[in-house]
Amino acid sequence: MLEVRDVVKTYDGRAVVNHLSMDVQAGEIFALLGPNGAGKTTLIRMITDILKPDSGRIRFDGLPIGGAFKRVVSYLPEERGLYRRVPVLDALAYYGRLKGMRHHAARDEAMALIERVGLKDWANHQVHAMSKGMQQKLQLCTALIGSPRLMILDEPFSGLDPINILLLEQILSERRAAGVTVLLSTHQMNKVEEHCDRALMINRGHMVLYGPVRDLKRRYADHAVLVRASAIPPGVPGVRRVEPLNGEYKLTLEPAARPRAVLQALLERDVEIEWFSHSTMPLEDIFIKVVNEGLGLDQGRSGPHTVDEPDETGEAL
Repeated sequence: MLEVRDVVKTYDGRAVVNHLSMDVQAGEIFALLGPNGAGKTTLIRMITDILKPDSGRIRFDGLPIGGAFKRVVSYLPEERGLYRRVPVLDALAYYGRLKGMRHHAARDEAMALIERVGLKDWANHQVHAMSKGMQQKLQLCTALIGSPRLMILDEPFSGLDPINILLLEQILSERRAAGVTVLLSTHQMNKVEEHCDRALMINRGHMVLYGPVRDLKRRYADHAVLVRASAIPPGVPGVRRVEPLNGEYKLTLEPAARPRAVLQALLERDVEIEWFSHSTMPLEDIFIKVVNEGLGLDQGRSGPHTVDEPDETGEAL
């Protein structure tokens, strides 16, 4: 659906976005990751046609962005902004009109969205009378109105309590089931692991990681497996070390050992296994490692660490 090719944006002689390429597929939730100042917001502003790239191209459905594209894309910026001294319903309906909706259709959809996020009793109150969390939910509704095909959400979980985070997750699941594509920028790595299909990580304007979230985690996995079982017998072929770990066992494998062979060896020893999985590094730890060690930055235009298929440690179980 969205194609970004070799895009560059320079300020004061410094490339804020440096020869960046990515694809976002229809119907997926795609994560855009990186530390503060990495270039994420600049990239988003180019995708939304707020800024023009110095070079490279951005296409939507195979066509250059602009014109009718703005009717089918929505953008929730990190810096929130609502007209504060207008009624909640009017404020939201206005965004619908900007998407080309007729007056009554915009108000009807605005009311339905207000009810969906639990703000029905506030429809006729002015925006400034609501709490910060309520305003955040209203701001989310501005990205939902008008049935966008592509939603670009910058830190949408910020300012929400756990109940409303769950509500947002439910809404994202509903929109995804309806075929909407989501480009999600967030620092909450646990949400990326839970909801995102693929991810791109940027550091100092460069692409450093790109691929399916599950396979990015496998790339940084220990050559080990986690097993939930009553006990692990000694002398299992291929197992170099056994460590108890939070009610499970971490089995560090010999370099040539395959997880599948270790699983088979355990079953042959009548070990009752409740759960067996690769030992993967949390995405947050990968983020910290990549940023602190500058991984991928020495590649320049040769590209990031991409993952299309699992490597040896990512062998299917």
